[in-house]
Amino acid sequence: MTAYYSPAGRPAEPSGPSGEGYGRPPGGPYDPYAGPPAGPYDPYAGQPAGPPAAPYAPPAGPPAGPYEPHAGQPVGQPAGPTGGPYAPPAGPASGSPAEPYDPYVGQPVGQPVGPPPGQPQTADAPGSGSPETGTPGSGTPGGRADRRRAAAGGSASTNRASALLVFVLPALATLACVLPGIGDRQLWRDEHATWWASTLSFGDLGRLIEQIDVVFTPYYALMHLWIMVAGDSPTALRLPGAVAMAVSAGLVGLIGRRMFAVRTGLLAGLLFAVVPTVTRYGQEARPYAFATLFALLATLLLLRALDKPSLKGWTLYALAIAGAGFGHLVAMSVLAGHLGLVVLEKRRGDRIVHYAFAGAALLGVSITLPMIAQGSGQSGQIAWNVTTNEDLVAYPEELFGSLVTGGVVMGLGLAGLLVARRYALLLAAWAILPPALTFLTANQLHLFLPRYLLFTLPAWALLTSALVTRLAGRLVPGTPRGAGAQAFGGLLVAAAAAAYTFVALPAIDLAKKDLDDEPDFAAAARTLAQGQRPGDGMIFNGGLSERRAMAYELRDRAAPKDVLMQWTPQQNGSYGASECKRPANCLADADRLWLVSTVRDKKPLDGMDKKAAAVLDKDFETTRTVKLHRVTVQVLERK
Repeated sequence: MTAYYSPAGRPAEPSGPSGEGYGRPPGGPYDPYAGPPAGPYDPYAGQPAGPPAAPYAPPAGPPAGPYEPHAGQPVGQPAGPTGGPYAPPAGPASGSPAEPYDPYVGQPVGQPVGPPPGQPQTADAPGSGSPETGTPGSGTPGGRADRRRAAAGGSASTNRASALLVFVLPALATLACVLPGIGDRQLWRDEHATWWASTLSFGDLGRLIEQIDVVFTPYYALMHLWIMVAGDSPTALRLPGAVAMAVSAGLVGLIGRRMFAVRTGLLAGLLFAVVPTVTRYGQEARPYAFATLFALLATLLLLRALDKPSLKGWTLYALAIAGAGFGHLVAMSVLAGHLGLVVLEKRRGDRIVHYAFAGAALLGVSITLPMIAQGSGQSGQIAWNVTTNEDLVAYPEELFGSLVTGGVVMGLGLAGLLVARRYALLLAAWAILPPALTFLTANQLHLFLPRYLLFTLPAWALLTSALVTRLAGRLVPGTPRGAGAQAFGGLLVAAAAAAYTFVALPAIDLAKKDLDDEPDFAAAARTLAQGQRPGDGMIFNGGLSERRAMAYELRDRAAPKDVLMQWTPQQNGSYGASECKRPANCLADADRLWLVSTVRDKKPLDGMDKKAAAVLDKDFETTRTVKLHRVTVQVLERK
C-alpha cells in the first residue's frame, strides 16, 4: 500500500487499496533527507526508471532489527541532513512478512543502489563502486566475490565443501596415477644429477653452482634436507615431485571453480591428473612439478587479490612468482597472462590494481634476480638443445605424452577461448605465449623443451573444461535449469572425463617405464656386483655421465676403485671428474678392471683418451663382455 505523510509526521488519509496508513514514527517527525516529501514516499527514488512497482505493503509487525534503507550504513546513522533517525513503522500491517523491512529485496546482486534524492553520491556509499568489479577493498555488494557467492546461493560451509571437493578429488586422482610404480623406473641422467648435487655438502654445492645449475639451487637445497630425512632411494627422491604434482592438480580445480564453476574446476583438475606427462614428471626427481605448482599458486593468489585486495594477498602473490622462478625461470612467463587480466581489470574501473600488480611482480622478480643474473652466464650448459621445426611439430605429443591426448586437448582448448570470456586472454597467454617465445629465441636461449613448459598444461585443461561445461550448460553457477538439463550436463562432463582417461591410460603406463634412450645402469651395477673381486678397478667410456650413474647404483656397496680419476667432481666444482694425464702410472697397480661403456655400434674403447686406450690395448685383454640395453660391461685382465 502507499501511505502519505503530512508535514507533522502523521499519516494522511490512505489512498492505497488496503485503506491502512502508518503510525507516527517515534522520536520526532519523520524527515529522512531534506524535509517532508512532496508526494508519496518512494524507497527507490533515484534509481533508473523502469516498470511501475507493485504497491508497497508495510511489515506485519515490529521488525526484527532497525530499518536500514541503505544496506551497508551503520545502524542508527543519520539518514539525512537533519540527523533524525528513521524509525521502523509503529503499527502492524496485515499480510506483511515477519522479516525486517528491506527495500531492496529482489534487486539483482551488486546492482548500484544510489543515494537518496538530493544527496550526493560518495565513494563509500553502497553502489559507488564499479558495477562490474565493485570498489576494491570496500566490501560493497558490487564486488565480484559477493556476486559469485550470491549467485551460488550456498552458505559458507557449502562453499568450503565445494572448494574441498575440487581440490581433493583431482589431487587423489593424480596420486593414484603417480604413486604406483614410482620407484620401479630407474633414474636417468638428469635425476642422477639431482642426487649428486643434493648429497653434496653445502660448501661443495656452493662451488658447484658457481659453475653450473645455479637456477636449480633452491631445489637442490630442498632435496638435500629431504634426503637427510627420507634417504636417496628412487621412491624417496621422487616423492616430493609426486606430492607437488598432486597439489598442482588440486590448484587447477580451485582455479577452474573460481573462474567458472565447480564442475568446470573439477573436470579441469581431473583432466590434468590423467595427462601422461603429469605422471611422467610426477615420477621424476627434477623441479618441473614445483615450477607448475608455483605458477598455479601465483594464478590463484592473483584471482584472490583482485577480488579482495590486501597487502597480505599481494605479498603472497609476489612470493609465489618467486617460487615459480626458483622452480624454473621459464615458468615466470606466466606473468604475461597475469598482466593481461590486470589490464582488463583496470579498464573495468579499478584505478589502482595496476600499481599493486606492478609492485608485487617486481618484488617477485627481484627475489630471483641474483639467480637470473648468475644463470645468464651458465646458459652454455644447455647449448646442446638445438631446436628445429620438427621439434615444434612434435610439441603437442611431447608436452602431453601422447599425440592423441595432446591433439584433443589443444583443439578443444582453442575452441574454449570462445567461451572463457574475461579469462580468455589470461589462459591464451598462459598456454601459447611461453612455447612461442621459447621457440622464437631457441637459437639464443635454448629453452624450447616440453619439460620446461610443463606449467602450461593447466591452461589447456582449464580451456577444455570451460568448453565442455559450456556445452553441458551455462558456466555461471546458480543458473536455474531443469532436472533433465542438469542430468544431461552431468553425464556429458562425466563422459568427457572418462573418455579422456580411457585414451590416456596406455600413455600413462608407458610413462612409468624406463626411457628407451637411457642405458640400463642398474643392470650394469648388478653385473659388476656379482663378479667383483677384491682389488678390482673400474674405468668408464662414453658421454652419458657413466661415472655419476654408476656411483648412484653402487652407493650402498663397496665399489671398485675409479683408477683413472685424478680430480673428483667436488674438487673441480662440477659434475665431472678429471682423469689422469699419465694413464700408464694410474693403471700400473691394476690387474683386473671393469669397463663400463655407453659407446654404441662401436668397440667399447672407441672414443676414449688415446693414451689410456693405448695402455689398455697393450697391457690388458678382454675376458668377459656383457651387452645390456645401451651399455656394455667388460672385464679386462692384465696380460
